[in-house]
Amino acid sequence: MAQVKSGDKVKVHYTGKLESGDQFDSSVGREPLEFQVGSGQVIKGFDEGLMEMSVGDKKSITIEPDDAYGQRREDFIMDVPIKEFPENIKPEVGQELELKQPDGSSVAVKIVDLNEEHVRLDANHPLAGEVLIFELELVEIVA
Repeated sequence: MAQVKSGDKVKVHYTGKLESGDQFDSSVGREPLEFQVGSGQVIKGFDEGLMEMSVGDKKSITIEPDDAYGQRREDFIMDVPIKEFPENIKPEVGQELELKQPDGSSVAVKIVDLNEEHVRLDANHPLAGEVLIFELELVEIVA
């Protein structure tokens, strides 16, 4: 039976959980995730976890932060003067925004704190610093 190797296009069902058991994502009840293994479309640990699986195989993998979304970085947290916010945005803790960079790209940030003078923004990925546990089922190796 064929086994997954780098470069294969695959379809996989997955359920992602944190070490606490809290589920953060799942393809169950939807179409399976389809991507090319080794192309950088998914986190490194997810790619590596599929290697040598055959269609129908199921397994659980644990992915450390360095093979997922990296460690949380304090330099990704910044205080912005509230007067620099556009007038049409009323900042609230928990609000998610996109900041435009000088090169035209954008960065997702979350408001984690605010006071009368500053808004604290966190540009870390929400899963940064987390150990991720995935239940995987290889549905298909696409020909």
